[in-house]
Amino acid sequence: MSQQTPVSRVIPAWTAWLERWATPEDLAGASTAEVLLAWNRLGYPRRALRLRDCAAAICEKHGGQVPRTREELLALPGIGEYTADAILTFAYHRHCTLLDTNIRRVLARLQGYAYPPPSPRKSEREYAASLVPSDDESASQWNGAIMELGSLVCTASKPRCEQCPLASWCSWLEQGKPENVQRKGSQGYKGTHREARGKIMAALRNAEQESSGAVTLTSLRELSGLPEERFSPALSSLLNDSLVEKTSKGYRLPH
Repeated sequence: MSQQTPVSRVIPAWTAWLERWATPEDLAGASTAEVLLAWNRLGYPRRALRLRDCAAAICEKHGGQVPRTREELLALPGIGEYTADAILTFAYHRHCTLLDTNIRRVLARLQGYAYPPPSPRKSEREYAASLVPSDDESASQWNGAIMELGSLVCTASKPRCEQCPLASWCSWLEQGKPENVQRKGSQGYKGTHREARGKIMAALRNAEQESSGAVTLTSLRELSGLPEERFSPALSSLLNDSLVEKTSKGYRLPH
């Protein structure tokens, strides 16, 4: 839920989600429309469906219990390396090398770089692994501590270096905080394909909540407020991703 979404927006959705679906078995029995409505505007609604698919796989293959090994976690729908490692370290306090945005930034600055490369490299993983304590509990505490350090102190902009306990080991600070010449600005949201998809999904969620049934193509375009050249590609991609279904009466969230 918190991928590319502020935690302040995630907390109420996360709380409501767990109150409604406390176990994998509860979530596995939910309909697609229910899951998408609960996900609301958190972004990337495919993640909501993968979470439901993941819950079903946990019930079918693991008796409703989230697996405790990296291999079994990676075999679940929608679970990548970061999520598997996050589950191991935070849920089960197991030894692993966790690399999230904040941790990668801290480790990059210790080595003299303002920011890490766009995606983790072998050398970066090896360096991170060399710093993680060997025992399970200490490794879990290390991962949590470095993540919090990056989130609260070693931030992307205006880092609080004077408060950092690692300042005396930081090569980036020692060099005078040089900027990465290859760093690229983040992509905006307005005017993107993602925004167009989000407008269509919002219109369909409203229709679902108002029990107005399927929405005709003309009405959906008007409700989305999108011009044709943006509306049609966005709707097609949502249909291809099974996030919208077409019925004889129009379009709606999948049931």
